Amino acid sequence: MIQNVLYSFKVLSRCKIRRFLNNILHRQLSSSAVDISEITHCSTKVKRQIEDHWKDKINSYKFNTETKDKFYILSMFPYPSGALHIGHVRVYTISDTVARFYRMKGKSVIHPMGWDAFGLPAENAAIEHKVDPAIWTKNNIKTMRNQLTLLNYSFDWEKGFSTCDPDYYKWTQELFLKLYDKDLVYQKEAYVNWDPVDNTVLAEEQVDLNQRSWRSGALVEKKMLKQWFIRTTIFAKSLMEGLHDPSLKEWRDVIKLQKHWIGDCNGINFDFKLISDIPDFSKTVNLWTDTPEFIEYAKFVAISPKSVLNREEYTQDIDVDIKRLNAKVLNPFTGEELPIFVTDKVVYSMWRDNRLGIPAASMDDLQFSELVGIPFTRHMIRSYEQQQQKLSEILQKAREWKIGGYPVSSKLQDWLISRQRYWGTPIPMIHCVKCGTQPVPRDQLPVTLLDVKHMSDMKLLSDEIKDWSMTKCPKCNGNARRETDTMDTFVDSSWYFLRFIDPDNAKEMFSVEKVKEIFPVDLYIGGKEHAVLHLYYARFMSHFLHSEGLVPCREPFKQLLVQGMIMGETYKIKGTGKYVSAKEVRKNKNGKHETLFGEPVTVNWEKMSKSKYNGIDPLALLDKYGIDTTRLLILADVAPTSARNWSEDTIPGIQNWQNRIWSTVRQFKHERNNMSLEELQTEPTHPKFAEHDAYLFDSRNYFLKTVTHNIIETQQLSVAISRMQGLTNSLRKVHIECLRKSREYERALVVQILMLAPFAPHFASELWTIFCSAKHHLIDSKEVNLDKDLLEQKWPDIDMDYKLTLHVFVNKRQFFKLKLPRRTLDEMTAETALEYVILDPYYQKHSHNKKIVEFSLQSEKGCDATLYITMKKQMEDIVL
Repeated sequence: MIQNVLYSFKVLSRCKIRRFLNNILHRQLSSSAVDISEITHCSTKVKRQIEDHWKDKINSYKFNTETKDKFYILSMFPYPSGALHIGHVRVYTISDTVARFYRMKGKSVIHPMGWDAFGLPAENAAIEHKVDPAIWTKNNIKTMRNQLTLLNYSFDWEKGFSTCDPDYYKWTQELFLKLYDKDLVYQKEAYVNWDPVDNTVLAEEQVDLNQRSWRSGALVEKKMLKQWFIRTTIFAKSLMEGLHDPSLKEWRDVIKLQKHWIGDCNGINFDFKLISDIPDFSKTVNLWTDTPEFIEYAKFVAISPKSVLNREEYTQDIDVDIKRLNAKVLNPFTGEELPIFVTDKVVYSMWRDNRLGIPAASMDDLQFSELVGIPFTRHMIRSYEQQQQKLSEILQKAREWKIGGYPVSSKLQDWLISRQRYWGTPIPMIHCVKCGTQPVPRDQLPVTLLDVKHMSDMKLLSDEIKDWSMTKCPKCNGNARRETDTMDTFVDSSWYFLRFIDPDNAKEMFSVEKVKEIFPVDLYIGGKEHAVLHLYYARFMSHFLHSEGLVPCREPFKQLLVQGMIMGETYKIKGTGKYVSAKEVRKNKNGKHETLFGEPVTVNWEKMSKSKYNGIDPLALLDKYGIDTTRLLILADVAPTSARNWSEDTIPGIQNWQNRIWSTVRQFKHERNNMSLEELQTEPTHPKFAEHDAYLFDSRNYFLKTVTHNIIETQQLSVAISRMQGLTNSLRKVHIECLRKSREYERALVVQILMLAPFAPHFASELWTIFCSAKHHLIDSKEVNLDKDLLEQKWPDIDMDYKLTLHVFVNKRQFFKLKLPRRTLDEMTAETALEYVILDPYYQKHSHNKKIVEFSLQSEKGCDATLYITMKKQMEDIVL
């Protein structure tokens, strides 16, 4: 490290004139918010002064449309409920931190924000408060936008929109028509899940295992209604295969959740015509079979006694456990009418309450057909090739007849999108008695919602909707009516990430060329509660649009950061189960919790809710601690992906850390400003100066490497904060002569401030201005520009001489590690990496000269690398 000490003096000699002038002349650098000479302790009051000074300066970044090095960061846009909760603050603090990091990495970052504004809560609140839901929603958006402004996030507000804006839902309607054009939208009568509280239909995905509504909690009812569906099952196999896309990063258990939802695509769905005089029966029944090549030999349909098709008054007994329904299904491949039996004597596929009986393909079906007296006709045994040919013919016919014929699991259903509510995207279809159902012409989009005047009176509202629905048929110009159902709000959010790329486009959903440049989303951040439904629908739309050549890839999100839930402490009276607030609870002399009246209380961690008195007001945190300390509190201790039991116990530690950094920068300025150039140029006298210099070199690179890794790779922002605290400790360990004369000290201090910038941008910007205002800088101008504000700096680089790690895996197990200078690792190919490994004594001793079958290198400049080696396991293979 002696050479680094000598280099410090060379740099000083070469740059002292320029540094001297910069200390005199006006800089582009912003001024400080406070006078550091008078402030030894960075109190909350001081932090507020700092934040007020920097709030308009740290978000001056603009998206560069010219650069090709783009990075798209998206946090799931919120429903405008009227107030931010702590979950909002957590997800947006994460996304803002990562966005600022990638800007410093030189990326042109897209970081938009909008509003998922349609839905039942707004409509129910509007009815309760007797106000138009549009007004209710608009006011809530204004409130939440103001709250987000207080937190000073760096969102691209210019790209923002609400899904209830006609300029947005016009294109949701266009997307619906694109699906309709490809026969991926259809309307049919079906037994549906009816929510008696919210008075609307629910998709299968919105009913829990206890048959209760996902939103209201009401026990759902079955109703026969004519509804609109999207054929998501046609893309089931594509959606399953997409989960193996090697570009997907950090999807973790979301892949398992998606796979479980989609299920193994080991069968085929078919819609069979139902022949029946029974009132309220649907016209078709959807049947699934894993032996579609034998469908011509189907002889019966069995339904569970729990099936909605089972009507006691329309059945006749055949056996104690078997009844025959007075209805049949028509096999479209033979024209044969198949009887329907109500029974538990057959095995139903999981998630199905019906079974297509094919005795020729199943011994169970054969035994049941004999039990009910259906004659079994032998068929010619086909070869495998003949079966595959027949399968191809069956599937082709089914697709031509539009009755199914696509690989799907027994559990997955088409997406029911009809909602019998006002506040949603109108379905752009028209019903004509003469011409049937017709799509709204595209030049008439958007079909806008009526301007309601009687939101709280359901009868008058119904009359308004009836008047609104009267229209002309686009085909014959005769009297017709508009579709009055609106779309499920999941449709609105299934493609919004594409509109953010091109929000001002008035001619099309989005520019295909712009989307090709930017799509897919590089990092998608949101709650784990959306890891199934929302992600499934968004993936479906992306797969569909890719099949149409409108987007460049199937999968919409490269990397996921699935945020864990924040839990609040609850207090519940043991006897009654009633929730009480913390103010009503005390500890008795035995340390047990009880109410103020002495009733025993249980203490638990649960999802935050007003009804449980365990919510946290994020704006109250801002009042207590300021923006940056709140950000650090949100991000510290627990990884973003983990659930968090809310506590403010770490605040003293965070505040103490901020004060230590403040003192360190303040001391640096004081010491440098009180030194003459001559004194700075004298050689250091402390005997451990070189040792401390080397320690700072190592600390700078080690903590820089780990913080970068924890942001990009592991997403452990809490660990990144811990590592930054480690660098602070390193800076404060060394002798003061390092602070005064060491270039490595200065480089480490710069890295400390630069790494803090994405996490606490106001506070770090102030530290940077103080640092830059010091005299006699030794750091090279190639590393930082002292004339620019902090967030205009580049994320620092690991030194070329610093040793990184080459991890060596053999047959998928870690074998050993090699420490190599970054310069060597950056230039390394798989072949040169293998040469290093083969020559290493440890490898030669433990590899037993086994034959290498294949090898590959996973590396990125400035990072550790991994060499994967596959060896033959047989001992006789002794040639390398």
